[in-house]
This record gives sequence, structure tokens and C-alpha cells, in this order.
Amino acid sequence: MKKIGGPKAQEFPAFTATAGAAIVNEFDTYEDYLDSQITPTDLFYLEDLELARQLVEMGYRSNAEIMSRVDFGQFKEIVESARMAAMQKVPKKHFSSGKDVSGYPFLLALQEREKPVRDGKLATVIFIRDFNSRGHEISGYIDYAERMRTDDLEPVFLHKCRFLPKEFDLSYYNWETKIAISNTTANWQVIAENETGVVLKNKKDRKVLNVNPTAGLPGDNSTRTSINSGEYKQIVIFDHVTRRKL
Repeated sequence: MKKIGGPKAQEFPAFTATAGAAIVNEFDTYEDYLDSQITPTDLFYLEDLELARQLVEMGYRSNAEIMSRVDFGQFKEIVESARMAAMQKVPKKHFSSGKDVSGYPFLLALQEREKPVRDGKLATVIFIRDFNSRGHEISGYIDYAERMRTDDLEPVFLHKCRFLPKEFDLSYYNWETKIAISNTTANWQVIAENETGVVLKNKKDRKVLNVNPTAGLPGDNSTRTSINSGEYKQIVIFDHVTRRKL
């Protein structure tokens, strides 16, 4: 969840910066966005995907405000500029390089995954449940690659700060305030309305990662690893090997 400011963000009266950013983060193209508004019933009666898209774009298929193609492109440009600016602030280094993490199972697991995640060979999602600085119990799913792009994680490996879910991660829940937030990242799409609970779809190979703790295998080319230690209340790491480079 990224805050977008500046003059451009004020040019969109129908959509707030946060709402507009959420839409363009979730959908790669404007056609994907239009398709999300089309139902199987629409296609059954219209029998023409392009016609269905045109009706959605003109606002005939929904009472909700439909983002225009121009606005979608402008929001996409703003979000991408913000993402690139955030990436440029983070030094291009291996945060865990040379760090002694012996005796810290979670940090060791992060260290082992840093290079394959950076190289695009692995897509890792980390579930953490623990307490924040206010003593509130929080939990969430973190896209490891996204966090490495936007945060300097060296202090984590130096034991100077903790690796906790934030409001802009894949998901965030504060058990005290009952605040629940989910976000799409460059690598994962959050699908909350699913009969099995929350699942994540990898944007590169379209494979689904089932993070439900009662599920069997988490998905194709995916593994689930629980880290038992005193570092955090609960840690579960999901590793997904993509068929294509991230």
C-alpha cells in the first residue's frame, strides 16, 4: 500500500491515490482490469469478450465508478515511478553478507534465501506473528523480494531491528485494533474471497500458493517450512520456484 502525492495524484477526482494505486497494482493491463468486471453470465449472453469490455469501459455493466483507460495509464506511470524511486534508495548489496546469524534460525533462513530470491530463482513469502513496539499482537504475509527492494534489511541481520509485517506488505492484521489490510505486490496477487481462505497467485507463472495452515501441500512447486525458535511467536516460510525468471 503506497501513498502517492504530488500534482498528478490530484487529477483523478473519481479515485483516491490509494484506490487508484491498488487497482493498477492488481492488474497488469487495462484489459485485465476490465475483465475483472465481466461475469460468466455477461459472456454467455454477449458471446463477445471485446463487446463485454466496451460495455464495462462505458460504465454499462456496473454501478461503481469505472476507471478510464487514460486514468489507468497515468496511475500506472505514477506507481511505477514511486516503485523505481523506492528501489533506488535501497543499496544494491546483499544485506546478510558476512553477518553471523548462528543461533538465530529465522535469520539463517533469510540469509539462505536472499541470493536465490534476488536472482529470481525463488519467490518467498514469510508469515510472521508477533508483537509490535506497542505490545499489540500483529501478523501478516511478507513478500521477501518486495521487502528487499524497498527496505534496507542490513539492521535486521545485525540484530538492530526486527522483521515484522507492515501495512504495505501482502497482508497485515493487528489483533488489538482489528485493522486488516492486504496489498498486491510485483510478485503476488492476494485473492481473499476463496473457498479455501486466502491464497496468493504468483504473477509470473500464475500458480496459486495456498497459505491456509490446514491445507495439505501449499501448491505446485511450493513448500511450507515452519521455523521453531524464540525469535518470534510464529514463523512460516513459503518458498515457490517459478517456471520463469522473476
